[in-house]
Amino acid sequence: MNFNIWAILAFVIIFGVVVVAHEFGHFIVAKANGIKVLEFSIGMGPKLVKFTKGDTEYSLRLLPIGGACMFEGEDGLYEEDEETERLQDENPLERPQTTQEGSFQNASVWARIATVVAGPLFNIVLGYILAIIIVLTCGSIIPKVVAVHEGYPAYEAGIQAGDVITRINGERIYLFREIQINTMLYSGGEWEVEYERDGERYTTALTPALDNGSYIMGITGGELHVSEGLDLFEYSWYEVRYWLSTTFKSLKMLVTGKLTKDDVAGPVGVAGVISDTIEETKQYGFLTVLINMVNIALLLSINLGVMNLLPVPALDGGRLVFLLIEAVIRKPVPKKAEAVIHMIGFALLMLLMVFVLFNDISKFFR
Repeated sequence: MNFNIWAILAFVIIFGVVVVAHEFGHFIVAKANGIKVLEFSIGMGPKLVKFTKGDTEYSLRLLPIGGACMFEGEDGLYEEDEETERLQDENPLERPQTTQEGSFQNASVWARIATVVAGPLFNIVLGYILAIIIVLTCGSIIPKVVAVHEGYPAYEAGIQAGDVITRINGERIYLFREIQINTMLYSGGEWEVEYERDGERYTTALTPALDNGSYIMGITGGELHVSEGLDLFEYSWYEVRYWLSTTFKSLKMLVTGKLTKDDVAGPVGVAGVISDTIEETKQYGFLTVLINMVNIALLLSINLGVMNLLPVPALDGGRLVFLLIEAVIRKPVPKKAEAVIHMIGFALLMLLMVFVLFNDISKFFR
């Protein structure tokens, strides 16, 4: 890996754009619901630049990873007197008001839910915008079979060149790389494959074969589709859908032990991927490098959106769990208990970040 100035700059820009989109989602929805935003910060660590506009301090911090949108009374870090606690117990359907104007805790539960969900949702929206750029520039590769290799599963199953694969085990296929990711993540068993030929639909069964350490169907594809008109937006959504699906499938494999720590990358690992991609594509010109950077930003934005919605304490998903409980039982979870759970979750996340950082760095010495 060669971490030159261009790779570092690309890393900072990509992470910056992804984080800004996430925090802006929290920010704009909070403002719309009358919630006071104390600080909007990009990065972590010591502040490099800051200024205040209205009620909000905007800051840029030293480490180009992460960010924060701090709300007034976000975690209920104020002392409720005994009278307030008594009123809350006696009237669980009525939320006692704090003295802070624009407090996060004073907003309705649905306003708070919208504010929390907005961050990950804006990452998905950013991903869609980036996908439009990619599809508009490069088109899409549809799952049309160009060649079938004799002796391999697809050939034995009767699939022919010109067939368009539409489903694998019931999962709708729109892009050729959806076939590729399914074979890459293959974990055993027979596949039911649906395909179209001359306007007719057919179904066959096959079992991917192991070849040189990888599972394959034995086909070559697909075909370039250049979007015209409204189908640009359709195929851009297919790109987002692909990354959403891949992220969930990868998480499932990680939880079930089918992926190892070497398959996980943190900021250093991502910086390495960016550096390697620049080195490998710069010979093809600036536009090729730029589109590859946009594709990496798309991947990271979708990943950040999904990861933040996981029901893990200290993440948006963890906060969302408590808010949904409140919406159902119509009574907030005790703030002290919630604060302790988020504190423990944050500590565990920091430990995980240290582990991932150490794992990324250790790869340089292998």
